[in-house]
Amino acid sequence: MPRQNPFDEIEQFFKRMGREFEDSGLAKLHDVSVDVSETDDAIIVAADVPGYEKEQIDITASGRELTISAERSSDEEHAGDRYVRRERTRSSVERTVTLPEEVVEEEASATYQNGVLVVTLPKETIDEDDESTAIDVL
Repeated sequence: MPRQNPFDEIEQFFKRMGREFEDSGLAKLHDVSVDVSETDDAIIVAADVPGYEKEQIDITASGRELTISAERSSDEEHAGDRYVRRERTRSSVERTVTLPEEVVEEEASATYQNGVLVVTLPKETIDEDDESTAIDVL
């Protein structure tokens, strides 16, 4: 008789609980996944926001933070529809990204195609005259 692993029952329990959670509609598949890259002049944030129309996406930038949020309401029910299962109801996602340096929010731009949002944020330029000032210790 093969020896039984005492943790098999625990593992099965967690698998069942995971399935129950997924079936409940409460599971969030993913938050907004992002890639942050930079050029000499700009910071570029590419974000996966599939399943939303561009009108449903909000982008705000402040200081060194960029926030992407999206929300959609449930599809209208059509008279005569008889759902066997309905999981696509109201949905929202949000992600705040800390940027590697200050940006010029007013000059930011964004494009949205095939579920991918690309936000380009020009870097704040520093005047050479604004270099740090030495402070004497008294």
